[in-house]
Amino acid sequence: MLASLKVKDYMAVTKITFTPDMDVLRAIHKMLEFGLSGAPVIDQHSNLIGFLSEKDCMQVALNTAYQQDGAGGHVFEFMTTGVDTIDVDAPILEVAELFLNGTFKRYPVVKDNRLVGTITRHHILQALQDIATPDHTHVADKQSTKQTIHV
Repeated sequence: MLASLKVKDYMAVTKITFTPDMDVLRAIHKMLEFGLSGAPVIDQHSNLIGFLSEKDCMQVALNTAYQQDGAGGHVFEFMTTGVDTIDVDAPILEVAELFLNGTFKRYPVVKDNRLVGTITRHHILQALQDIATPDHTHVADKQSTKQTIHV
């Protein structure tokens, strides 16, 4: 039954996104504020162009330690490009395999290269719980609004 579930049924529709010219320290602040391990970087047309992760931000921390005048820079200087993405209609099982065999904690979800959300390991576990407990109300059913936070 897990094989029949789709990413679009479990992905987060609330998106925190960054732009390439955003100050990286502001982006880090937003990641901490919202408890994120990373966030997609988009252009002015909402096309996915990169991803800024906690791991990427370790370079900012190292720069701060080695430079006396402080750290900083722009998101584009630290983000990862050539990001692996998940299609909105992909099976949950396929994403579970990616999480098992990789190191990423979240993937951007796209439709026609436009960012439509993200999916995390937590979402996969939610799908498993929904199958194991049929009377459990699915999280997506509780989401009444879609919100985009672009910082």
